[in-house]
Amino acid sequence: MLHGFINVNKPKGLTSHDVVARLRRILKTKKVGHTGTLDPDVTGVLPIAIGQATKLTEYVMEKPKTYRGTMVLGISTTTEDISGEILNRVTPKDISTQSIMDVFATLHGEIEQIPPMYSAVKVQGKKLYELARQGKEIEREPRKVQIYRFQFLDVSDVEIDNMKFPAISFEVQCSKGTYVRTLCVQVGQLLHTPACMLSLQRTESAGFLIDDSFTLEEIEKLALEDKHVQVLTPMDLPLQQMPRLDITEIEFQKMLNGMPYRNYSIHSKSIESVPLGNIFRVYNHEGIFFALYKLTYITTDYEEWKAEKVFKEVLSFES
Repeated sequence: MLHGFINVNKPKGLTSHDVVARLRRILKTKKVGHTGTLDPDVTGVLPIAIGQATKLTEYVMEKPKTYRGTMVLGISTTTEDISGEILNRVTPKDISTQSIMDVFATLHGEIEQIPPMYSAVKVQGKKLYELARQGKEIEREPRKVQIYRFQFLDVSDVEIDNMKFPAISFEVQCSKGTYVRTLCVQVGQLLHTPACMLSLQRTESAGFLIDDSFTLEEIEKLALEDKHVQVLTPMDLPLQQMPRLDITEIEFQKMLNGMPYRNYSIHSKSIESVPLGNIFRVYNHEGIFFALYKLTYITTDYEEWKAEKVFKEVLSFES
């Protein structure tokens, strides 16, 4: 069985669940999962977990994402992107490039966003988009997100319904849970004009880059040629920020069954100054990644790790 990640270049019009369903059919396996949803109109990097890598999606989803997109000034919609029903359409007054750049600089660091009604956020057990399709709008609590970088690229004109509007190209690196279409609306609010997202492509997620991604058609072609292993990224690649722990063959036999690991060489350079609670990538005596362990206890005599995830199936695959 295959174990690892596939860097899929998601096309426009498909949901993340659609991509998972296609890959289950192409790879003939049920153990497939995505690492965070992309709206149907958004294209680009969608890391897909295969086999035992499905146990790692929570760590991949937590990482920052990078997007390149375009917003249009002068139009607001029900969905906060151009695919929604138009609520307002105005001809924006002249807005200088410097004004735009000043607004971008304001939307940096920790900011608050109100989740859009057309989103999968659940309120009282109901997804917001389900309520929105019923014509309902409810009050939503603001959420804090991180904008690590918000870069103005260019401004040009775009024609929509025989009218011209300013279109701003941008690049943004942000935390999990950020709604880029809401960010576009926030730019408009600060510029005192309606705004919505025109297009968006995710260019990076958890170290997976758009230049290294594969289309579904490319993956299917390689699968038909029995070469689909070529698109597979090792399970530990997105976890490189975690410290590494190499263990002996004797310890490996114990840890394969989830037993705690104790290190009595407490001055080991590979682990000194690592905070309590940190998660380690664990490799056996043959250099095979097979588990995640958390540093849970430190005394003057030893340090102790406890199992977070153990991937027994990976060992049988490797052997």
